[in-house]
Amino acid sequence: MLILGRKAGEAILIDGGVRIVVLSVDRKGVRLGIEAPSDVRIVRDEIVGEVADENRRATATGREWLSAVPVRARGGAAGAA
Repeated sequence: MLILGRKAGEAILIDGGVRIVVLSVDRKGVRLGIEAPSDVRIVRDEIVGEVADENRRATATGREWLSAVPVRARGGAAGAA
């Protein structure tokens, strides 16, 4: 892993075709701008994980499927006195 210090307005180049620019830095985090050729896919890491989890649930069968379904509390009249 390469670790760089950059200030707002500064950029890095990856493989000559991808440019990452630091747009702003504040207490909430860093805003980045990414310029890349149209054939380069850019996807947030957490989205890749969510899609992989969903694909695993979609291909599960029987008890595997049931245990993979998230349980949510239900509202309404159930359990009301």
